[in-house]
Amino acid sequence: MAFTKTKKPRPTLDPPALLDYAVKSLSAKMKSVRDLRRKLADRAEPGEAGQAAIEAVILKLKDLGYLSDERFAADYTRLRKENDKFGRRRVQQQLFQKGIPQDLSNKTLTDAYADVDELALAKQYVERKRMKPPANDKETARAMRRLIAAGFTTKTVWKVLRNWNLEIEEVEVDESSTE
Repeated sequence: MAFTKTKKPRPTLDPPALLDYAVKSLSAKMKSVRDLRRKLADRAEPGEAGQAAIEAVILKLKDLGYLSDERFAADYTRLRKENDKFGRRRVQQQLFQKGIPQDLSNKTLTDAYADVDELALAKQYVERKRMKPPANDKETARAMRRLIAAGFTTKTVWKVLRNWNLEIEEVEVDESSTE
C-alpha cells in the first residue's frame, strides 16, 4: 500500500492578496513575466476574473519597476556567464525555457558575449568543474558532451581537447543545424 500525502487545495487570493503574493515571490527569486504569470495562475480564481486579476498584478508590477523581462534576461545572462561559466548556447536555451522572447534573448546575449573569448571561458569552465584530461576514447567523448552541454561550440571543444594534447581526429560538424 502506497502512502501518499494528499495536498489541500490552496485558497484562491483576491487581487490585493495576489499582488502581495507576487511581490513576496519576486523578493525571493527574480522571475520572468511568464514564470510569474504561471505562479500566480495557481493562486488566482479560475476563469476570466482570475486572468484579469493576474494581468492587473503584472501590469502594476511593471509600472512599479519590480518586473522586467529585459532586466531579468540581462541579469540571468550575466550570472550564468560569470558564475557558471556557461557558453552562449546554454544560456540561450535557458532563456528560452524561462519564456524570454527570442529577439530579446538574442540582443541580450550579443551584448553579454560580445567581448568574451569563448576558449578562455571554456577553460574556466573546465577548471571550475575540475575536469581532468581524458585517458581514453570513452572519457574523451564524455568531456566533449559536457562541454557541448555547457553551451560551447564544437570548434571551441576541439581546441580545449587539443590543449590537453590528445591525439584525436577532428570531425566537421555543421554548426548551422544546431541553432
